Amino acid sequence: MNLFERYLTVWVILCIAIGIGLGHFLPNVFGAIASAEIASVNVPVAVLIWFMIIPMLIKIDFAALSEVGRHWRGIGVTLLVNWAIKPFSMALLGWVFIAWLFRDMLPADQIDSYIAGLILLAAAPCTAMVFVWSNLSNGEPHFTLSQVALNDVIMVFAFAPIVGLLLGLSAIVVPWETLLLSVVLYIVVPVIAAQVIRRALLGADGRGSLDRALAVFQPVSLLSLLATLVLLFGFQGQKIIEQPMVIAMLAVPITIQVYFNSGLAYVLNRFAGEAHCVAAPSALIGASNFFELAVAAAISLFGLSSGAALATVVGVLIEVPVMLSVVKFVNATKPWYERGIQTK
Repeated sequence: MNLFERYLTVWVILCIAIGIGLGHFLPNVFGAIASAEIASVNVPVAVLIWFMIIPMLIKIDFAALSEVGRHWRGIGVTLLVNWAIKPFSMALLGWVFIAWLFRDMLPADQIDSYIAGLILLAAAPCTAMVFVWSNLSNGEPHFTLSQVALNDVIMVFAFAPIVGLLLGLSAIVVPWETLLLSVVLYIVVPVIAAQVIRRALLGADGRGSLDRALAVFQPVSLLSLLATLVLLFGFQGQKIIEQPMVIAMLAVPITIQVYFNSGLAYVLNRFAGEAHCVAAPSALIGASNFFELAVAAAISLFGLSSGAALATVVGVLIEVPVMLSVVKFVNATKPWYERGIQTK
């Protein structure tokens, strides 16, 4: 990771402080931004999120799907954790911690919204940062690329049904039109746009042109993320000042689900006899979240000042330190992991 990525949590904290301050001193400006909507979609935030997501998706080569069969056991484990376990375990953790244990300490009118944000956060696996985690754990690059490409294809079709199901089970009204619009705006359109840009860059000057463009796009993506956070906390600032422990309480289920799902994927890969260079990125992909999509969907579904939007932002806040601890764990336990493979 470069210096900016390594200290992403620090920049997020700074954006929280800046957003709260600007929201307090410039309420009219933030009110005007909030009112700039078309079909329940906030236009300034939508533009920022496209700048956030599209550069990440440009990295994905869908031709890598041809490599899926090479590491079918690792692919199977990751798909199981990503799509059959993680969203449902996060919903369960949300019900246990937010709707039950922490209920009396949270704003009563935001309980359902917080749970919805947690569900959105867990319903889509990470796309971009996974390449960083995989590299830090010496992961097999072809596996990582093919797994991310496959997850992106599945996300187009599975994100809305899973979110709709879990919101329904949580007795939260599902705005299906807005949910489907979010899928089109923040998954389908960015995937198509990214692949068009990728092909144009490769056609212009091969891999060199693509790499140079990615070097430019990556800072744009992160700056767009931070600008979005400033807007979010500009709207949420007063609530956060009044309830400073909200972020800490939301972080509890998010942190637990990261460690639970990464550990589960790691152990299942060992049981299946998969190599460590596949098990490590499998565990990391199984645990991390596509928080950029979650933030976008939460804003579209529940609004800029909603508890759902705040819950997804907490995912951004803890993503880097928690995932780095998972990387450290899988690297440190490599001898243990490989002893188990050798005995099979």
